[in-house]
Formats: sequence, C-alpha cells, structure tokens
Amino acid sequence: MANSGLQLLGFALACVGWIGFIVAVAIPQWKMSSFAGDAIITAQVTYEGLWMSCVMQSTGQMQCKSYDSLLKLGSTMQATRALMICGILVGFFAACIAAVGMKCLTCLQDDEVKKAKVGIVGGALFIIAGLCVLVATAWYGNQIARDFYNIYTPSNSKYEFGPALFIGWAGAALAILGGALLCCSCPRRETSYPPSRGYNKNAPSAPSGKDYV
Repeated sequence: MANSGLQLLGFALACVGWIGFIVAVAIPQWKMSSFAGDAIITAQVTYEGLWMSCVMQSTGQMQCKSYDSLLKLGSTMQATRALMICGILVGFFAACIAAVGMKCLTCLQDDEVKKAKVGIVGGALFIIAGLCVLVATAWYGNQIARDFYNIYTPSNSKYEFGPALFIGWAGAALAILGGALLCCSCPRRETSYPPSRGYNKNAPSAPSGKDYV
C-alpha cells in the first residue's frame, strides 16, 4: 500500500511538472527588460519569449509580434526551443507509459513484474524530460546573466529573468522528483528459498549393524 501511494505521488508531481513545461513554452515572458541604470524608462516593458516578443504599455495594453525568421535567431534560442520541445514530447510519452504501470489501474494486472518495469520506464522518461527542460532554462538564463553583466551592453538593452524561467525550473524539479519516486516505488524482489523437507515418521528405519537371532 505504501508503494502504491508513493507511486501515485510521483506520478502527480511529474504530471504537474510536465504541465509547467507547456506553460513555460507558451508564455512570452522568458526575459523582461531591466530597469537597472541611470536612464530608466517606465513607459513600457519589453518581454521576449521563445516564439514572440511583446511590449506592454503603461496603460496595460500588450502588443506581441512573432519572430520573422528562424535563421535569424541565435544558437541559444534555437537550442532552447529544441530542448523544450523534446522535454514536452518525452514527458507526454512518460505520462502514457507511467499510467500503464500504475498499480491503481488494471492494465497488465496479470503480470506484476512487467507492470513494475513499465512504471520504472515511465519514471526514467520523466527524469530525462526534466533534465532537458533544466538544461534549456539554465542555458537561456546563463545567456541573460552574461549579457546583463557585460559592460558593453547598454543599460536600456539589458534584460532580467522572466517568470517563464522560474516556471521551467520548478517544472523540471517536479518532473525529476516525480520520476525518481516512480523509479523507487517498484516492489522489492523477494528471495525465494526451496521448501524444507519435513521428517517422515513412516519412513523405514535404517538396518542396524547387528542381527539378533
């Protein structure tokens, strides 16, 4: 029963992390304009995401524009896109496979060993998906930090971490943790011992060394 609850908890955490992947990819707030420096312009805030850039006016109106060409994007942006998409796809297959290996479902109920192995495979795929997203967000965040601390970057061109990065980091942590719980929730293999032979009372006694007349 404890393993079943641990498996259900791991599956729930991993699925929440996978939903975080989708939210992080969808929203454009991967980096936002910084107000550090002497010349501060608060009339508008610029956001940049994986698919579009947006400008929010002081009135609350937001205008977004998709990127014109994929080839004009930097290598960091392209690699981040690829890793995030891989993380979402791997997480989808992980959710499907882990659902089959859940003990609360009747799939593969006749073969407990195979069912446990399927659950472990789903947990491992969740860990791989979390690592993909973790690498993507860390790489993108490192680029933001390097540009921010670069002395040659103008003050009005500096950016800070956006909410999408924090959502991606949280989702990656939940997916890795949930995948680890799924991998650890498999039942331990019990060691089987050969059955002990009981003493047969009706067995004939061994002949004695001496015969009496």
